[in-house]
Amino acid sequence: MFVTQESGLRAERIQLNQRRKTELKAAVHNRLVDMLNLEKSSLSPTEQLRAEVRRLVHQISGEMGVLLSDLERDQFADDVLDETFGLGPLEVLLKDPTISDILVNGPEHVYVERQGVIEKSDVRFRDAAHLMHIIDRIVTRVGRRVDESSPMVDARLLDGSRVNVIIPPLSLDGPMLCIRRFGRCPLTIANLLELGTLTEEMVQFLQAAVRSRLNIIISGGTGTGKTTLLNVLSGFVPDTERIITIEDSAELLLQQRHVVRLETRPPNVEGRGEITQRDLVRNSLRMRPDRIIVGEVRGREALDMLQAMNTGHEGSLTTVHANSPRDAISRIEIMVAMAGLDLPVRAVRQQFASAIDLIIQIGRLPGGRRRLLSISEVTGMEGDIVALQDLFVFRQEGVSANGHAYGAFVSEGLRPRCYDRLTRTGHTLPTTLFQKRVLRRIEP
Repeated sequence: MFVTQESGLRAERIQLNQRRKTELKAAVHNRLVDMLNLEKSSLSPTEQLRAEVRRLVHQISGEMGVLLSDLERDQFADDVLDETFGLGPLEVLLKDPTISDILVNGPEHVYVERQGVIEKSDVRFRDAAHLMHIIDRIVTRVGRRVDESSPMVDARLLDGSRVNVIIPPLSLDGPMLCIRRFGRCPLTIANLLELGTLTEEMVQFLQAAVRSRLNIIISGGTGTGKTTLLNVLSGFVPDTERIITIEDSAELLLQQRHVVRLETRPPNVEGRGEITQRDLVRNSLRMRPDRIIVGEVRGREALDMLQAMNTGHEGSLTTVHANSPRDAISRIEIMVAMAGLDLPVRAVRQQFASAIDLIIQIGRLPGGRRRLLSISEVTGMEGDIVALQDLFVFRQEGVSANGHAYGAFVSEGLRPRCYDRLTRTGHTLPTTLFQKRVLRRIEP
């Protein structure tokens, strides 16, 4: 009986203290807004400003009767500065390099993804209005807006992370925010080898393929690492070439010197001024490119991309959402049909077979680990069907007790038809590279 009453009183004291801290944070924030011209202040607070905020925290906490330790006072100062100049509660998550995705399902439910596993975070927003304030801050920085007339928006943070927002009335449980993060230090081929995403033999072949200007499609589902792999493969492009990248939301981080980055533009409030990927692909052909890299082909630009690959713009790279190489071919057929030219299916497939050399399939297996599932070569047409042959594959053998998939990378023992082309361009690969054998085993 007494234990229950004592527990109840302790819970009430905790709630009261939390309520006072919330009020304290709001009071310090409001006082800071009154003191500063935030439009002219730097987005990165100075040490002088931090010291002033700590002084305000100490002063106002004393007035409100809230006792804070030095550590709590410093934490409060950081929280207020994040609220004023940053993205509020999201800042602590954005500073964590182990988090790859941040998923906000309303003000009280914030989830994060670490190493392919989603878990709930302790981060909370005060209410839906607080969450909307942070969302507005994100989208206005990139010249976008979100309201009832435009309740969905794609944007990006200053570090290049992709942001998607959807709000009521489309979202029934409050504003929804999804942040797909990109590492501050892009993954290298050495990182992918260490993680077991692919093998050294695969890297050797892909490096020769990129430098020999083969046209390559990277296929995979959402969150499988298509853009990461595209970034890595683009690193094999010689530094002397002129590269044009075309994206819906700029994510690629190419290291070459001569890179032209293009990004689509959504329509304005009146529904005008939209610039699509197809517009950019067409324009890029007049910009004297050595390589065209399309971040993700998803619509009518597929036709222009295939035509570009067939008319001298070799060595192009792109990604597509698909669950298998065969599915990737079907997806692109549908996208070409969206162009409205009513082309026969066989003609589209012939265009594809003559334009594309390799299809790389990447996937996320049980347990969240990403693996390069296959490297398939397009060998031409067999009747009305685009012919494929698998050169390297990952064969999953099971799932371990801790939920992670295991298996082996295997060479299928087929010499690629592009081998002579690789040799002609000075990239002679040992024939033993394609012998039928196990390349690397991923243990349980």
